[in-house]
Amino acid sequence: MKKVLVFKTSVYLEKEINKLRPVLNALTVNADIWNFDLEDCDNILRIETRNLEANSVCNTLNAQGFYCEELH
Repeated sequence: MKKVLVFKTSVYLEKEINKLRPVLNALTVNADIWNFDLEDCDNILRIETRNLEANSVCNTLNAQGFYCEELH
């Protein structure tokens, strides 16, 4: 069963998404889907996943120099 993880991020430019694309693609496997909503004031990252945990996503974005916080 898929779940949706939602994160507030500091990603606000398309070029930053392009930098993160290979990292997020490697993190999200098995038909997981991710996207950013840069129109939202929190620069939302949504991930539909079966197995991925929120702290893995936050740690990955933090390692790339971005703020990331799961929203509940």
